Amino acid sequence: MSIPSLASVPLQRLDLPWLHAADVQVAVLRLDLIDPELSGNKWFKLVHHLAAAQASGASGLISLGGPHSNHLHALAAAAKRYGLGSVGLLRGHPQQTATVEDLQRFGMQLHWLGYGGYRDRHRAGFFDTWRDRYPDYYSVPEGGGGLAGALGCAPLVNHVQTRLADLGWADYDGWWLAAGTGTTLAGLVIGEAQQRRRTVHGALAGPPSHGVADAVSRLLRDASAADSGYQLIDACRGGFGRFDELLARFLLETEAISGVPLEPVYTAKAMMALRLNVQGGYFAAGTRLIFVHTGGLQGRRAADAQLEVLLR
Repeated sequence: MSIPSLASVPLQRLDLPWLHAADVQVAVLRLDLIDPELSGNKWFKLVHHLAAAQASGASGLISLGGPHSNHLHALAAAAKRYGLGSVGLLRGHPQQTATVEDLQRFGMQLHWLGYGGYRDRHRAGFFDTWRDRYPDYYSVPEGGGGLAGALGCAPLVNHVQTRLADLGWADYDGWWLAAGTGTTLAGLVIGEAQQRRRTVHGALAGPPSHGVADAVSRLLRDASAADSGYQLIDACRGGFGRFDELLARFLLETEAISGVPLEPVYTAKAMMALRLNVQGGYFAAGTRLIFVHTGGLQGRRAADAQLEVLLR
């Protein structure tokens, strides 16, 4: 059974004209390279959930997501490798996407909840029906969230410390990453609490109304950590999963220059928000940042057709 290892995750210097112009240095933590199926931050958010499932004697995992969900993709792949069953509660109505095809290939049993049914996921007792149906399955929060998910991401801070010599850096000044649920961001803040408390900048992939700020505060409180050391930046460009011609062109141009693959839902929006802040003088000359590549490239398959239309 192949399990992803942090030891193989490199830090790569990002070489882009707008960084040179501002004398800001950025290194990309290439979590997208850790594993083709358990890519990006998703694996780290699942580590403690998987351990808890095994400790409880669970025979499977159950969680929620959409038809392009990176979280469900990683969860189904992890369950298969650990010899566990998996159940996905999906938003919307039955449809075949590249992600859904992978979920089926990994052996995940799918239940489509519609849109109203999916909105009920925040209702008290939502999981009761599903626990009755799958009594020995371990429930993983949407997106791999919760304190367990955040704690799984905290070791990324120590890993970066071990790889700084690859860049010739003695230190760095902060972090920049896409924020979907805020779980990974909270994990980095928890990890930095044991270091120099460098600021973690989260570029919101969805609108502020999605409640990431409250979620991060709650996670830090659950971890007995101070609710500080981070900044949230609105990078959603009109809504979660929405992208326009400007973003599409930025994505393709940045890939061509840097050689780092991106996708439009998380990483490209985060990178575009970073450019806006760098060019706006938010960071002083000489600043060094770690950009976390949160993976999600499997979802790029569904976006390619839309990107092509935008660029015609």
